[in-house]
This record gives sequence, C-alpha cells and structure tokens, in this order.
Amino acid sequence: MKIAVIGGTGLIGSQVVKNLVAAGHEAVPHALSTGVDVITGVGVDDAVAGADVVVNLTNSPTFDDASPAFFQTSMDNLLGASAKAGVGHFVILSIVGVDQVPELVYYRAKVLQEDVLRAGGVPFSIVRATQFMEFIGAVLSWTADGERVRLPRTPIQPIAAADVAAAVSEVAADAPLNGIRNVAGPEVFTLDDLGRITLEAKGDSRSVVVDDTAGMFAEVKGDITAPADAHIAPTRYTDWLAAG
Repeated sequence: MKIAVIGGTGLIGSQVVKNLVAAGHEAVPHALSTGVDVITGVGVDDAVAGADVVVNLTNSPTFDDASPAFFQTSMDNLLGASAKAGVGHFVILSIVGVDQVPELVYYRAKVLQEDVLRAGGVPFSIVRATQFMEFIGAVLSWTADGERVRLPRTPIQPIAAADVAAAVSEVAADAPLNGIRNVAGPEVFTLDDLGRITLEAKGDSRSVVVDDTAGMFAEVKGDITAPADAHIAPTRYTDWLAAG
C-alpha cells in the first residue's frame, strides 16, 4: 500500500515510516520540511494524491488556547484533500482518556480532532496512547524549583514511543477500525513516584515534593490510565531508562 505519513519526520512519524517500509509498504513522510503545510494547505493535495492510507501525526505547536484552531484547520485541510483523492483510511494519534479531561484545553482540542475525523466521511482509525516515556523529562522540568521538583500524585501509565509507533503502524496497515484502539505501557505510577525513579536513574540529587497543584497534570481529574480493552505494550519504564 501507499501510505502518506503527515508529520512523518517527528518522534513517532519517523519510526512509523521505518516500520511500514520494513513491512513492504510505500510509506512517504511529509512535513513542513518537505513542503507540506497543514495549516495553509500548501502541498497537502500532492501529499495525499494516490495514497491508500493517510496517517496524520502532526501536533499543535502549543498546548494553549491556540491548539483547537490548529486541529480544526489541519484536519479540515487533510480530510478535504483525502476525500477528493479517494483515500480509503485516515489514521490519527490521540490520548488515552482524552475525553475525561475537559479541564485541559489541549485535551479538549484533541477531542475536537477526533470529532472532526468521525464526521469527515473517510473511513478512519484513532489510536489513543498514554503519556510517552520520552516526555517525562520535560514534565519534570515544568515544576523544577532549585533542588526540588514539585509533582502531583496523578496516576500515569507511560509508554515508549517505539511501542506507540508500532501500534500506529499496525493500525495503518490494517482495515479501518471506524473506532478507537487504546495502547498503554505495562505499569502505572503516580507522577511523583515516576519523578523519583527518573531522577535516581539519572543520578540527579534533586528531591521530589508532592504538590497536587503543580504542573499541567495537576488539572487531570479523570482517568488517563489504560481502559480494560487497551493493548498493553511490552516496554517497562526502568528498562527504557536503562537503555537510554
């Protein structure tokens, strides 16, 4: 199959392209760097022309009030072009429990993206993943204060980016789900415990202080761990840390 991977040069997209090519598909990466702008629409028609499947892995550059407009415009442009091109399967990557966290504007924006996809008229699949292991360092940096890192006790079930890419690749190469596949890491931690494990593994002497008002994840009131139907990925967080 010919598969257009929009956002195909990023953390997940580059691995999805590699996986699909290894499986014998013609996977083509597209991004701003290749001349495809999902906001202005420049290059979008050419990117999806002749594709059997479109995988959209683009992401809003911010988590703030600008994110809904990004997802609305990018999806309108990509779905419009895909419908004209006769694309038979459109895949996006979303977040486990995204509809359980209306407190966060970015999560509301991702729900909007899912809703636009469902109404777009193209057979589709939504892959929802838990938080990436690769982003934990950034999460710690948001609330670092001298010798302390303040973190809430929010339950987190981290997943390796390679496992996310494997799940997206598998879904993209199969028939449309016209629904959701949830994927998650094998272990649940509170975010403060995850912070302690991370700092210890890196030889970082800073201490973690529980602060249920600190950072973006302090706003999470719903459940963002794996639901009962989730596919559980193999990579454990401590193994991922050790390999890094």
